[in-house]
Amino acid sequence: MVHRKGPAYDRALAQEFRRRPYGRHSPALQHLLNTFRLNAGKPSYVLVCRQPGREWLLATLGEHRGDPITIVDNQVFHTREEAEWMRFRLRWKAATGEDPETY
Repeated sequence: MVHRKGPAYDRALAQEFRRRPYGRHSPALQHLLNTFRLNAGKPSYVLVCRQPGREWLLATLGEHRGDPITIVDNQVFHTREEAEWMRFRLRWKAATGEDPETY
């Protein structure tokens, strides 16, 4: 369960991630990302690099270690940042029912 503090707070976290999807994050954003990663029962979204430095796909992990991954919608991303943002959006929506793109 994600503990939310209101639309302005949510918007700030989403915007922070959008500006810098990897690297150091604020404590609040890092806590949110950790919550997403540990959210049992929700899809575990991962990135698959199809062409190094050129193409990424979204996938979900299988239920058990060693299960095959499942490609999500075969949507191709041409930058890692685009792919990370979509993964963040899907995790956010799975946790809250909302799309942070609307903030």
